[in-house]
Amino acid sequence: MKNRLSRRFNDPSIASSDITPEQVWVNRRTLLASGLGMAAAGLTGGAARTHAKELTGLDYRVAPEGPPVGEALTPFADVTQYNNFYEFGTDKSDPAQYAHEMTTDPWTVSVGGLVNKPGKLHLEDILSGFDLEERIYRFRCVEAWSMVVPWIGFPLAKLLQRFEPTSDARFVRFRTLYRPSEMRGTRSFTAVIDWPYQEGLRIDEAMHPLTLMTVGLYGKTLPNQSGAPLRLIVPWKYGFKSIKSIVAIDLLDEQPETSWQRLAPHEYGFYSNVNPEVDHPRWSQRFERRLPSSLFKPNRIPTQLFNGYAEQVAKLYAGMDLRRYY
Repeated sequence: MKNRLSRRFNDPSIASSDITPEQVWVNRRTLLASGLGMAAAGLTGGAARTHAKELTGLDYRVAPEGPPVGEALTPFADVTQYNNFYEFGTDKSDPAQYAHEMTTDPWTVSVGGLVNKPGKLHLEDILSGFDLEERIYRFRCVEAWSMVVPWIGFPLAKLLQRFEPTSDARFVRFRTLYRPSEMRGTRSFTAVIDWPYQEGLRIDEAMHPLTLMTVGLYGKTLPNQSGAPLRLIVPWKYGFKSIKSIVAIDLLDEQPETSWQRLAPHEYGFYSNVNPEVDHPRWSQRFERRLPSSLFKPNRIPTQLFNGYAEQVAKLYAGMDLRRYY
């Protein structure tokens, strides 16, 4: 089946010395864009595409470059071993250590609420109608660290349109898998989240072409700790808005309560747009730490409004008080 996911991905627990250098990866992207780089192997056209799919596990095209042009990609090991996924623990290393316990095959996603065609689809059925593409996006977390990642996915709008949202739909609510038997963080007596984890977007944010339903990164299927098998990427918002391991989507006429709003509404607003002028109550957001970074080699850079995507998304918030609607 076209765009069918392979359930195999490489073990992310690799030495830094084994990470492909950035320039090699950038050149690989150029080769992909010009025929998947298989001419040297005597493969062209369909044969090259098939061979690339066998190597990567995903069938996708390289999308036009976006705002991160010229920025170094974050090494694969940092992307896959430094994660927030509280269902597996609150330490950044916990998801990579424990997320393998989560079963991701089979996987279904239900879509309901204010739609004309509510239903439930298997992941393979969702992907069968979409061409996957790779997009390099900045990914900015509220704790003031950031990454630049080549994500693979398709616009969320294409999925929502399949279920025909009604004219009353003004918001979209997302829910993460809740399976305590496989998610040790949800079994803790000190759990900080009221499970299952929930997030939300305004309908125009959800339908924006930058909003990506993601199934892979770096040419591979998503590792569990990165939100396998289906996660959201909203590149102009703080990372916790990009909900992982999605099992349910509902379209609503009222703004949904999100997990972090429920826990600490004075710290985490519904919109959570990246804004250097609006600090977290416990730290400044004027600068970010781009990974990889260390005590002796800090990679500290100024935070950009809307994470650098202002030209594309600022019009969504025209006339809004961005301090009040943070």
